[in-house]
Amino acid sequence: MTLGGLLGGPPAVVAAGVDVFSAALREQGTPVADVDWRPPSFGDPADLTALALDPRRAAANRTAVERVLAAGSHLVDVRPAREVLGLDDRTLLHSGPPLTWEAASGPMRGALVGACLFEGWASDVEGAERLLAAGGVTLEPCHHHSAVGPMAGVTSPSMWTWCLEDPVGGGRAYCNLNEGLGKVLRMGAFDEGVLTRLAWMRDVLGPLLARAVRSMAEPLDVKAVLAQMLQMGDEGHNRNRAGSLMALRELSPPLVALDAPRGDVAAALRFIGGNEHFSLNLGMPTAKLAMDAARDVPGSTMVTVMSRNGTEFGVQTAGTGDRWFTGPAQTPVGLFLGDYGPDDANPDIGDSAIMETYGVGGFSMAAAPAIVRFVGGTVPDALATTERMYQLTLAENPAMAIPVLGFRGAPTGIDVLSVARTGWLPQINTGMAGRVAGTGQVGAGLVQPPRECFEGALSALAQEARSAA
Repeated sequence: MTLGGLLGGPPAVVAAGVDVFSAALREQGTPVADVDWRPPSFGDPADLTALALDPRRAAANRTAVERVLAAGSHLVDVRPAREVLGLDDRTLLHSGPPLTWEAASGPMRGALVGACLFEGWASDVEGAERLLAAGGVTLEPCHHHSAVGPMAGVTSPSMWTWCLEDPVGGGRAYCNLNEGLGKVLRMGAFDEGVLTRLAWMRDVLGPLLARAVRSMAEPLDVKAVLAQMLQMGDEGHNRNRAGSLMALRELSPPLVALDAPRGDVAAALRFIGGNEHFSLNLGMPTAKLAMDAARDVPGSTMVTVMSRNGTEFGVQTAGTGDRWFTGPAQTPVGLFLGDYGPDDANPDIGDSAIMETYGVGGFSMAAAPAIVRFVGGTVPDALATTERMYQLTLAENPAMAIPVLGFRGAPTGIDVLSVARTGWLPQINTGMAGRVAGTGQVGAGLVQPPRECFEGALSALAQEARSAA
């Protein structure tokens, strides 16, 4: 048949996969033959059966979903990490599951070295490396302290942190301040420019923000800001332009009203206004608050944490508490800065996948078609990604509405059982750090967790189900 012949009569359509395509055609009066094909599932069939038949699962997942959707997020303070995270001297927090210096990747090592130099625990790079190699610094995950950190996530005692509170459940979550893009500590850079910026953030920016936040008549509703971002073309992970401008709008009046040197205030406003990712470090603890609200719900198969340390990817679930399920971190595929290429990129790193765990970021790419100019892909890819994530989640979040989908709520609450049944993995968009310590950012792209994380979670949840029977 010629190409022209294809249009000579009514089309014959065969559809495989999700029913959204065939349903759309039927609404237009086009007959469709559905083929019940799905990607192969993974995991032990006995575990899949045990979990599917667990009588606790439906009610437990409803409880977990209700807690996530109800959680709020108010900015209540800005304080040094040593005060709110209980950091002893010679303790550093990092992103992802637990990690040793020996297992740390290049950008993680670079950030740890930079933090030691910043805190004055070592006078040069070699001294910092010796200190870390000898176990002279305690390394702990941010998530173990109700905190999150983008990329390497390294947080030291002197760094100022956003302090957010859930007005519904009373939980608290924390995150350090965002340095900007490029050659920054969280990307593994530690040169003099990085250290100078960190010192300014410690001595000038942090104290100003603390005074400004404490002077506000009402706490900033960060959940509302995140929801509005999706209406304005952001997705909340790698595109935060609208969110950062809204943060600047809310913080500018109290900053200007401070009795502080005009030059310091001007520098702070200039820094916030020039940092398109400034609001990411407010969005991440907002997502952390919501997902922590769903912790420790026996029988729930909801994922509460997805996080990476540059070596391993780890997940936690509502039904298994603080237990980590890990696998090797994958290397993102995407777009590169300047002359960098795939060989320069480190495997996936950062706590910022908490955004996808909450249902924004890569799960809400349909809200931010321009994101493909930063992470790669096409606008149809972004739309299809969000549609696919609905197949892996337990609910739609009406607070996080996606305009292009008719204000449908973001796909929220990753379900371990659905991931295992479909064989599909959650989609994350992320920055890429250079593989070599000290490089900084080399690009941005798309990545998925390793199957091993979900296989481990599936097995543990199935064992919990058998024990409860």
